[in-house]
Amino acid sequence: MASKEIVEAVKNAINEKNNKKRKFIQSVDLIINLKDVDLSRPENRIDEEIELPKGRGKDAKIAVFATGELALKAKEVTNKVIMPDEIKELAEDKKKAKSIAEEYDLFIAEASLMPLIGKSLGKILAPRGKMPKPVPPEINIGELVGKLKKSVKVRSKDKPFIHCMVGKENMSVEDIAENIEAVLHRVEGRLERGRMNIASAYVKTTMGFPVRVI
Repeated sequence: MASKEIVEAVKNAINEKNNKKRKFIQSVDLIINLKDVDLSRPENRIDEEIELPKGRGKDAKIAVFATGELALKAKEVTNKVIMPDEIKELAEDKKKAKSIAEEYDLFIAEASLMPLIGKSLGKILAPRGKMPKPVPPEINIGELVGKLKKSVKVRSKDKPFIHCMVGKENMSVEDIAENIEAVLHRVEGRLERGRMNIASAYVKTTMGFPVRVI
């Protein structure tokens, strides 16, 4: 269960004072500002997939690079399956490759395809933080996809802040707060001094005003 402080911050972030109603359902985002962390050292950077306990409000779109039986199973549970021939086509059609990189939230790849993906699409996927998660061909793809549909990517790169989605404004305050608690807990676990390495954290809707959480 989330703390009262986080619940209160979410309430303030989605009320009318800080969140003018729009003609679409806005995402709710968490911004974490780090301190005293040397992010010039790659081992100190944060790059995590975090499963949100209450989901994203809308499932993540997942694409899978696969062959054979894994591809067949993936077609039953994912939005898109990309076979080796299409990887080569995408390498020659950068516009289409960029479109796919933007459309899908997370990518999974049969491990044996990673060299081809890195060579063909690495320059498009890597800067967006969307290099695929490599998996063995015998993995339970349905179980993994189910988990990733509720997950968000959390990255710090070399800048001292993290920005990630923690839900939608039409979710309950308590559910959004619980998602925030889960992200903070995971990030703290990756920091040498835990919460002492967090300068501040804010919650806001896509076009709303930020409200301080920490």
